[in-house]
This record gives sequence, structure tokens and C-alpha cells, in this order.
Amino acid sequence: MAIPAPSEPGGPTRMTVERYFALVDEGLLDPDDRVELLEGVVVAMSPRNPPHDAVVSLAARVLGRVVGDRAAVRCQCSIILNRYSAPEPDVAVVPGHERDYMLAHPTTALLVVEVADTSLAQDRLTKAALYAAAGIPEYWIVNLRDRQVEVLRDPEPAAGRYRERAVAGADARLAIVTLPGVEVAAAELLPDPEPRVGG
Repeated sequence: MAIPAPSEPGGPTRMTVERYFALVDEGLLDPDDRVELLEGVVVAMSPRNPPHDAVVSLAARVLGRVVGDRAAVRCQCSIILNRYSAPEPDVAVVPGHERDYMLAHPTTALLVVEVADTSLAQDRLTKAALYAAAGIPEYWIVNLRDRQVEVLRDPEPAAGRYRERAVAGADARLAIVTLPGVEVAAAELLPDPEPRVGG
């Protein structure tokens, strides 16, 4: 259930992160509701489909393997970017270890990954601007439509944009810039050219 940000006669009032998380305690949001807070607005996430869920699982497993104990890999968990934004990236590599986040969500990441099909426009525009403004050094969009990974690096926080953009095909290797020596094959993050039938 999506709850719009409250408004006042003088204009819209953005919802804060604190108020957003309080909605669950008050029963206005269910913990299983597929929503996230972006720039003070509670936004419904796109419906998930089997390719999306499969690739999210692949990305989490691959990144967990290559990152090891050098950082924590979180799957579809909140990151507090500012007072008004708490997105839930499909996968995030965050500093430290899982136990560091028992009491609070992370406020930054080394890498965020969004798996995009129906959400491609929002991931390229809204999410890219948010992650860049927060100074997230690297953002990957796993583009299911074109079977490629869009790599955004070198954020310019004041402008809310990434200076460096590249497209990686299935034969490319992707390095995580903040973790020297850590890289993955783009093919490991992409669906098979001819998807298999599950059993």
C-alpha cells in the first residue's frame, strides 16, 4: 500500500525518513509492502517478475563471493541517503560487516546495483540522481531488456549526476573501484540468452 507524502495548503510537504519508518509501527504500512521513500515521497516499486528475482539472487551471490569479508552485501534492504530518501537497492555492497547494521541502516555504500526491466527509466533517472547526490562511488544497472550492465562512476554530488557512464556487455569484466582487485564477469549478472525452464 503506497502512502503519499502529506500535503499542506501551502504546498506539498516531504515525508522524512523517521516518519516513513514510523508508518509500519502505526500499521499504515505493512513490512511486506513494496514501497520505498524517494525524495520525501513513498513510491511503489515495480512488480517483480521471475527474471528480475533470479538476477537479483545471482548478483547477491556473485558479489558476496568476490567481496568476501572486505564489505557486507545486502539484498533489497534500506539505505538512508538523506533526511528524505531511503531507497531499497536490489543489491548493495556497504562498508563493514552485517553485524554493524543491527541497530541502524547504512547511510552509504561502496556499490549499489539495481536490476532493471520495467523500472529502467526510474533507475536511470531518479535512482541515479539520488545515488550520485549521496556520493555513492559506483552504481550498476543490470539492464535485462538489452542484456547489458550500465556502469556509472565518479559522482558529482552537487549536480546529482555521475561523470562517467559506460555500458558493459556479457563479455566484459567489472571492477569495483573502491575494492581494488575485486571484479566480476558481467555475464554472471545477466540472464542467459535463452532462459532455462525451472524445475
